[in-house]
Amino acid sequence: MQRLQAFKYELMPTGEQQRQMRRFAGSCRFVFNKALALQQANHEADGKFIGYVAMAKHLTAWRNSAETAWLKDAPVHPLQHALKNLEKAYKNFFEKRADFPRFKCKGQSDSFRYPDPKQIKFDQANGRIFLPKLGWLRYRNSREALGELRNVTVSLSGGKWFVSIQTRRVVETPLPHGGAVGIDMGVARFATLSDGTFYAPLNSFKRHETALRKAQQAMSRKQKFSNNWKKAKARVQRIHARIGNARRDYLHKCSTTISQNHAMVCIEDLQVRNLSRSAAGTTETPGKNVRAKSGLNKAILDQGWFEFRRQLDYKLAWSGGHLIAVPPRNTSRTCPACGHVSADNRQSQARFACVECGFEENADVVGAINVLRAGHARLVCEVSGAVMPPAAGTHRSDSGRLMPT
Repeated sequence: MQRLQAFKYELMPTGEQQRQMRRFAGSCRFVFNKALALQQANHEADGKFIGYVAMAKHLTAWRNSAETAWLKDAPVHPLQHALKNLEKAYKNFFEKRADFPRFKCKGQSDSFRYPDPKQIKFDQANGRIFLPKLGWLRYRNSREALGELRNVTVSLSGGKWFVSIQTRRVVETPLPHGGAVGIDMGVARFATLSDGTFYAPLNSFKRHETALRKAQQAMSRKQKFSNNWKKAKARVQRIHARIGNARRDYLHKCSTTISQNHAMVCIEDLQVRNLSRSAAGTTETPGKNVRAKSGLNKAILDQGWFEFRRQLDYKLAWSGGHLIAVPPRNTSRTCPACGHVSADNRQSQARFACVECGFEENADVVGAINVLRAGHARLVCEVSGAVMPPAAGTHRSDSGRLMPT
């Protein structure tokens, strides 16, 4: 079985290398935006979609043009990969997996990729990597990168440069460990398992909210684009990076523990975008409890439910397990003892008491138990070929698909 995995390291570039990487990222951003503008103009003229091969010819013309001759200073493969990213964005839009491609702004997700491994030299023993037109770069060798090098992505985050090295290696087909478990996601409890254990929420954003607000206020008082404004902006970026790093670290620890100890994990198929939608409404029909809903939306987005599910998906595949997503409807209103469904069963946010049989338990534990039962029903239907019951959910995971971190 082949496994694709990415290993991310912090770079330690020289001043000249930092300036070069900023130029390369800017060149890739320019090519992406120029190609997107060309696609839009071509569409308005009732032309057909311009594929990658035809767009690559435009890139050659741009590099040879006197107006954009500075594109020759950047390596050509990252520029070509920017065109492939645009084509992939259009494909996702056509297949209704994403919104229409948007123009990129400076300072947002600045990155570029070297897709050809033959041009890259990776010296793990000495903690350095060679990239075209950048030379040898030092990096913090925090762990060993396993497998054959496939591509390298250089990115800027929080004022620091990082290199992500994707590798491919052959691993033995894993055997799953443990049994099945259901997970109920929440705000008061980040994740509650059907066996009664739960993970408390980290609330990374909430912990740094005061510091972030003060930093943003200080930035707003500076003259835009002045040196003091740039320093204040860098401080805001560092706080955002700290929030994201803490959240990702916590999600990785939780998902790793669950995936290594369970062969099947059932989770609610939550639509985070719908759950965190604003309740402000419109001028004609204003919303209700807007302030309370805004706080709830902030808490939901602070948990990182979608990222947690993504990590569970590929980590369970790596360990030979399965992830099954089930509809969340009535999972917290159904009594696991007698099956009675009623909104009155949910006495409070944390207390469940069945009005039919008197069964009492924590509401999140009840939800996790019902999620596990729905996952079992879905799995039985897949094996037997029977008609899937409405509460059985949809199988979202494929153990043969291995996703990089």
